Amino acid sequence: MSSPLPDFVHLHNHTEYSLLDGMTRITGEKDSPSALLVELAKQGAKGVAITDHGNLYGAIEFYLRCRKAGLKPIIGCEMYMAKGSRKDRSGSQKDNRHITVLARNFEGYQNLMALSSKAFLEGFYYDARIDRELLAEHSKGLVVLSGCLKGELAQTLLAGDMQGALRLAAEYRDLLEKDCFFLEIMDHGLQAQKQALKGVLEIHEKTKIPLVATNDNHYALKADALAHDAHLCISTGRLLTDAARLRFDSHEFYFKSPQEMAKTFHFSPESLSNTVRIAQMCNLEIPMDKLHLPDFPVPEGFTQDTYLE
Repeated sequence: MSSPLPDFVHLHNHTEYSLLDGMTRITGEKDSPSALLVELAKQGAKGVAITDHGNLYGAIEFYLRCRKAGLKPIIGCEMYMAKGSRKDRSGSQKDNRHITVLARNFEGYQNLMALSSKAFLEGFYYDARIDRELLAEHSKGLVVLSGCLKGELAQTLLAGDMQGALRLAAEYRDLLEKDCFFLEIMDHGLQAQKQALKGVLEIHEKTKIPLVATNDNHYALKADALAHDAHLCISTGRLLTDAARLRFDSHEFYFKSPQEMAKTFHFSPESLSNTVRIAQMCNLEIPMDKLHLPDFPVPEGFTQDTYLE
């Protein structure tokens, strides 16, 4: 008799809208859900998230295809966090840190859209960036995960600054609504991840901020890793034979089964159950039966129509 599947929801996923980086398809033939979404629904997944790099281009398509497949859509974004102010234009692209942001409800979705828009309009420097001031201004209705190896928390830990990482975790926890910040843990077999993980577990012990396990998926199947490698070459204008090019140092960035995730994070079953907890927190309903147009302020004496004319 087979054992039941562990409860687990993938909360950190890059689709084809993480341009020339993610390869996961949303839509199949004739506007049907992709094979991956259909398979996740068959497995009884309680939901799945979209968290593309810095944008929400695929949000509505993903929302509709998930609904069609019988999956709960969780709309999010892996946002770029500026080192200081989003308005500062100094430093390099390597200073831009990642953070995973999910919408719990329609207010959260509106705040997610505001963050993404302002990241492009106010914060663009190599990437569309936000900062903590902007996140605090638009924090309602959001769940935030601390991010991958390129996240601010992981990089602080890798620099050997445990006290700084503890302060940072507490700042994010207090900036957001209650119980809406989680320490994100991953394991693709990378040595730097193992080093950062030790620090994250120590922060969890000291602060009681909950853990959540993700896999930072960039493609659907493990067999897609080589195609993804070629994808990165196209993105960066390099050849597969170039030893110094950008590449992923692991073939583990695929949609792992709940059993695989449970085996990887056997030491922290709560990090798996917290994925379900977050999925249950996220109940976004986007009214699709009416227009949602932004309200642009216009000079006195004008309506929006007359000012446009």
